[in-house]
Amino acid sequence: MMTTNQIAKIRQYDQSIWMDYLNRSLIESGELEDLIKNLNIRGVTSNPAIFKASIIGNKSYDADIKAGIEKKQSVEEICANLIFDDIRKACDIFRPIYEESQKLDGYVSIEIPPSLARDTQKTISETQRFFKEINRPNVMIKIPGTPDGMAAIEQAISEGINVNITLLF
Repeated sequence: MMTTNQIAKIRQYDQSIWMDYLNRSLIESGELEDLIKNLNIRGVTSNPAIFKASIIGNKSYDADIKAGIEKKQSVEEICANLIFDDIRKACDIFRPIYEESQKLDGYVSIEIPPSLARDTQKTISETQRFFKEINRPNVMIKIPGTPDGMAAIEQAISEGINVNITLLF
């Protein structure tokens, strides 16, 4: 008897399932592509806590960490490079969905550090930097929905940056 995957069937109701998890092993093993194919995953979100858990103890990052150390990069620079690389690769995997859905799905979301939630100008600067450095049309920058974040959200949208608003209570 064949079982029907209820997660994959959600598309018939014009709903999209996004994953809230991403790491290099998921990308390199082909598991992310399998989840897209078999479960009809339509996007992915990430955040600093997800990446911290993903990088610690995951050998797939070791070569890039070593290269960053050899280049005398700071811990922050090394982490940003690791994260941006994973986001770019995931964006490339989701790009066909982005195109097929006419930009409704196929996004990969990366979060601005929550420590900037009350600093409009730094949030704007980091949003612009993330969007420029990742350089993929289907990257979505997650900005805290705080009063200070609202101006950054408006600025980002006015610049054509895809925005995902987080921390709304």
